[in-house]
Amino acid sequence: MKGVLLIFLIFVIFSCTVDQQHESVSKTNDREVEVELGRHVFKVPEVPKDIMFADEKIDLSDTDIKERFDRELVVNNFWHSNTILYLKRANRWFPLMKSVLKENGVPQDLVYLAVIESGLTQATSPSGAKGFWQFMPRTAKDYGMIVDRQIDERMNVRMSTQAACEYLKKAYLQFGSWMLAAASYNRGRKGISDALESQNVSSYFDLSLNNETSRYVFRMLAVKHIMEKPEKFGFIIDEDQLYSEYEYETVVVDYKISDLSKWATENGTSLKLIRKLNPWILRDHLNANTHYTFRLLIPKNSEQLGLYKG
Repeated sequence: MKGVLLIFLIFVIFSCTVDQQHESVSKTNDREVEVELGRHVFKVPEVPKDIMFADEKIDLSDTDIKERFDRELVVNNFWHSNTILYLKRANRWFPLMKSVLKENGVPQDLVYLAVIESGLTQATSPSGAKGFWQFMPRTAKDYGMIVDRQIDERMNVRMSTQAACEYLKKAYLQFGSWMLAAASYNRGRKGISDALESQNVSSYFDLSLNNETSRYVFRMLAVKHIMEKPEKFGFIIDEDQLYSEYEYETVVVDYKISDLSKWATENGTSLKLIRKLNPWILRDHLNANTHYTFRLLIPKNSEQLGLYKG
């Protein structure tokens, strides 16, 4: 009987020891997970003392400016899926867009306007703005783009970037500030001009504006700050995970294409890939002529763009 009790006592002691060890390991693992999450996910990004935008040094020591920048920095730093896609798409589109900005004498930092406008997608807003730069139909036509039932050149990345440059240069000539030019892209040149005059100030940072425009420029600044050094904010993306630039050739079309699908096949590609490279073509035909020509992009490597051969 004593032997049975002794064995039972030993078993109880052993079980308690194992449970305590398991609980200790579990707590350790929990702490490690908490530390890991804290280091990679929940660490709040620090606001720098100042930042540069379009060769302008912006002092962030002012409480109001610091907190407005901080808000957009936190929102975009922790909006992980969105910011990751920004970074992936930027690898494809920034080289083209920045080259157009450079050709027009517009600071390349203004490319981040397109990021906050559309996320570098052919987005359509509830009000009808469309494309990377979110032009309204009437404004697009004012800048020489065709917008009708067959063609919508707001979705031509090169042309819409060129139009954005023209707008921003006019705004810069009017305000003498790229920050105010950027703000006017949201509010309109008249809206910003009226606000400056009525409030008797000269800087964007001194303006009292509606919530959208008040956040607009700070969002652009925060997105630039994150995208320039993504690793600093925990966005570790391998190079092969970024979206590569499209490889294409340009064909000048000065004749009517009655069947775009057939034309694509004859040029060694598909309608799907023609639409991918030329999303501004809305129909299955193209009414070009010797007086009205179009520059169509066709893929150099159809497999790179997704020509399925399975």
